Parts: sequence; structure tokens; C-alpha cells
Amino acid sequence: MQLQEILFNQGFGTRRVCAGLIQKGLVSIKPREALADMAFSVVSESDLELAPEGLQFKVSGVPGLPDLVWPYAERAYIVFHKPTGHECSHKASHWPTIYSLLPSPLRLRPQKSAIQGVQAIGRLDQDTTGLLILTDDGALIHKLSSPKHHAPKVYEVTTKHSIDAKQITRLLEGVVLDDSPKPVLAAACEPVGELGVTTHLRLTLTEGKYHQVKRMIAAVGNRVEGLHRSQMGAFKLPDDLPAGAWRWLKPLELAQLSAQ
Repeated sequence: MQLQEILFNQGFGTRRVCAGLIQKGLVSIKPREALADMAFSVVSESDLELAPEGLQFKVSGVPGLPDLVWPYAERAYIVFHKPTGHECSHKASHWPTIYSLLPSPLRLRPQKSAIQGVQAIGRLDQDTTGLLILTDDGALIHKLSSPKHHAPKVYEVTTKHSIDAKQITRLLEGVVLDDSPKPVLAAACEPVGELGVTTHLRLTLTEGKYHQVKRMIAAVGNRVEGLHRSQMGAFKLPDDLPAGAWRWLKPLELAQLSAQ
């Protein structure tokens, strides 16, 4: 595959833009067969034929583009720690969008659909923090988003009032929401601390209704003051990933998600 085509597929702009980056000497590469300690080599031939698998490259000197090592990825799989005060929509309405926190190649990866780039699997409210998975793999988005698959999601909930045993029981047995024909229940629910004292609850859901956690807590006579998603399936938000940061998923992590 030509190098300009590789960069285009990875979201670095149109084919003409990618060819220009290469011809200006802004692109350096390290093929898969290169030794681990081997330096990146600057290339200037946009039509250079390369095997994309295992290729690593850098694009330097472009304003607004972080100087990162980019692995060639047929599909992008990203773990992102959503901060508060950001929407999960592509077009911001009242709050900045989470996509503004991602580098442009992740936002511009070409898609057959009208929306380019990676997409968040499920959404979090602007005041909710925590784990988001972003990808351009439509099959994985469907699998983890579809209610038929019942992918469990764990939330750390801070409530206004202390949590008692009656509230826990009601959440496990199911509460009625106005957009559900049957009671909605938690797959798991446990207080973090002493019942009647603690205001911290760990809640596991297998559905994704609008404002579901907040409405369920309200239905049992309490109120959500803070909400954080810590886990999807067997995959937990990495402890060393700060709010607003992202990184590529590791193969084992992707396998954990795909196994749901």
C-alpha cells in the first residue's frame, strides 16, 4: 500500500494532504521488521509501497497535531477517561464535545457513513465521568450497545442522602420508569461502606436508558450527586489514565471487551 494511502486511512487528511506531508519531510516511519531500538526514518516519496501491518510512523511539525508514535491500525480501539463538563455528541450544543479532546487523526478516520472517525460506545451525561470506549469498528459498537447483549456496566454513585437496605432491595427488585413497560432493575447493587451512613453505591446495569442511574436512584427516594462509570464487562478503567486522557487498547483489553 502506498504511504499516502496509509496516512489517509489513518485519518491524516485527504490523499493530497497526506502526500504533501510526506513530500515536505514531515513523516518518518519504522516498519515492522525494524529493530526495537532502531530510529524512525524520514521518507519523502508519497507513493512508497509499504506493508501496513506493524508499521509505526510519526507526523511532526503540524500545528495542533501531537508528536506521537502512531501504530497502523485497521480499526481504532481507544479507551478514554471522560471528564466532567463534556458532551458525548459530535456537535456541541451546551457543553464542549469529548471529541475536541482527541487528536484530529482519530476524529478524521474515513468512514463509509456520514460521520467520520471514532465513535463512543454509549454515552455519558456531561456531568458523568469515567470509562468510554471509542472505535470505528461498527460490529463492536453494535455488540456492546445493543440491549440484546446485556453487556454489564458498573457505576460508582454518590448520593445526596445515606443509602439504606430498603433502597438496595428496591433497586435489585426493580423500579418503574416512565419509558419502560416493566420494572427496571440493577444486575448488582452494593453499598460502599456502612448502610445507613454511606452515600456511595456501586451499581451494575445491563441496559442503557436515558439518565437511567439518576432516574432509578430518584425512584427509590434519593438523588445522584456524582456519577462515574468504572467498568464495562470485564474491562476496568485503568487507574493510571487521568480524566481527559486516552490511549490505545491493548490486545488483551480488546479481547476482554469482545468476549462480552
